[in-house]
Amino acid sequence: MISREFAEAFAAEWIDAWNSHDLDRILSHYADDFQFASPFIPLVANEPSGILNGLASVRDYWNRALERRPDLHFELVSLLIGVASLVICFTRHDGRTGAEVFEFGTGGKVIRSAAHYADR
Repeated sequence: MISREFAEAFAAEWIDAWNSHDLDRILSHYADDFQFASPFIPLVANEPSGILNGLASVRDYWNRALERRPDLHFELVSLLIGVASLVICFTRHDGRTGAEVFEFGTGGKVIRSAAHYADR
């Protein structure tokens, strides 16, 4: 069961890590074999499924994404807590809303996550 304390600390650190643009810090939240889904993956990583598996492929994808978006910045809007998952809702550097769903494995590492973005 995810505690409110864990969820709040994870969300704060996740936002801070992305805002720092420190890729190693960002990736420290994830298990080596985690799966990531995003509607931007087909465009940035040329993977039509929108899904990447493992830290190596996600590292490359996020590295390219950070290079493309030096202005990337997130602000926490809300946090939804489940049994073994949580959702971070945020605003992006361009004012659009996003949300990411995180599923956790043993040791508090993310094993699966999926990004969602508003059209406007």
